[in-house]
Amino acid sequence: MSTAIDEQPVFAPADSLLRFATAGAVDDGKSTLIGRLLHDSKSLLADQLEQLELASAERGDEQLDLAMLTDGLRAEREQGITIDVAHRYFETARRAFIIADTPGHAQYTRNMVTGASTADLAIVLVDARNGLTEQSRRHAVLAGLLRVPRLVLAVNKMDLVDFGEPVFRGITEEFAEFTAQLDLRDITAIPISALRGDNVVHRSAAMPWYDGPSLLEHLEEVEVAEEGSTGDFRLPVQCTLRTPGYRGYAGQIASGVLAPGEEVLHLPSGLRSRVVAVDTADGELDRGRAPQSVAVRLADDIDVGRGDMLCAPGNAPAVAEELTATVCWMSARAALEPGRRLLLKHTTRTVKAVVAGIGDRLEITTLERVPAERLELNEIGEIDLRLAQPVFCDPYRENRTTGGAVLVDESTHETVGAVLIS
Repeated sequence: MSTAIDEQPVFAPADSLLRFATAGAVDDGKSTLIGRLLHDSKSLLADQLEQLELASAERGDEQLDLAMLTDGLRAEREQGITIDVAHRYFETARRAFIIADTPGHAQYTRNMVTGASTADLAIVLVDARNGLTEQSRRHAVLAGLLRVPRLVLAVNKMDLVDFGEPVFRGITEEFAEFTAQLDLRDITAIPISALRGDNVVHRSAAMPWYDGPSLLEHLEEVEVAEEGSTGDFRLPVQCTLRTPGYRGYAGQIASGVLAPGEEVLHLPSGLRSRVVAVDTADGELDRGRAPQSVAVRLADDIDVGRGDMLCAPGNAPAVAEELTATVCWMSARAALEPGRRLLLKHTTRTVKAVVAGIGDRLEITTLERVPAERLELNEIGEIDLRLAQPVFCDPYRENRTTGGAVLVDESTHETVGAVLIS
């Protein structure tokens, strides 16, 4: 997926980086919220602020239109909605952030899936005047499906309901009742006004009944669990590095930790070897951990190539030529039907696949499953795949990297489906 805004990030140390996605119904204020975060945390460049002030002056607006900072496509500005996934990068003294501003309209569900698939946290915005909507529930369900570890319910436009605590409590209670059916483990509710800035960066005196942190304070303080580092070791091999006297197998560690002296299993051969060294561009490591990119030297000469995997021998991934998976269909050209031939791109391995069958379709606003013969654009359902070659995978609920994949059209090379392996 392309992004509406693409800027060169300045990264803080990896352990302080937080990736979060924003979602909500149209006009709930997602773009304004991100603009407020950037503006009040003093993360805008001087020319960005000048351009924003000039545009507001030309329209005769007394307040800055902060939504312009993320509504980067002309169509977005004309229609007043978010269409594409807009990425923004900023830092505070305590943490670096990557924001994915995802679309709120049901038509762009596929873009929400794209933006939230790598998020550590999702912010679901709700208009305090309207309460939970179909789209609010849709985004909560998608966050649960995608195993986003943490969720913030941001009840926006509190200034339009006189900052009333009963309104906030009613929405949070309804949301808690709905999400009890989902696999969402960490939910925090914060009342805000993105337009005014209440409880966005600074705590607001307008809501003395709320004694929690502002949104930015919560984002700075939330712990990013090293989920990848705590799992079993997985290294999808991207390439083999060879020079006279050197042979290393390079890739990004998908999960787990690896140290010299440890035994690893190579797939698909099933051969075992011992790690001699874990190298990076900056030298050898005492241990490598997800999501570092490394080159692994082994004690034995094994034929290892792109698409292979080095893993923990005690708990290896499944070697599968048949998959059952949940898929979000992303193609507007044609529906997904049994017999469709596609490419499955899983980690560094790409194999031919055929859709063997389609099971139930998920009604994501009601959580009901209904029988389906095909999946149309933005629909989510269960499918069976047969593969020409095996992939080395884990269930998505256990490992978002080795449990996730994409479907690609063979002729157009368009990404047409997001796959969550069961």
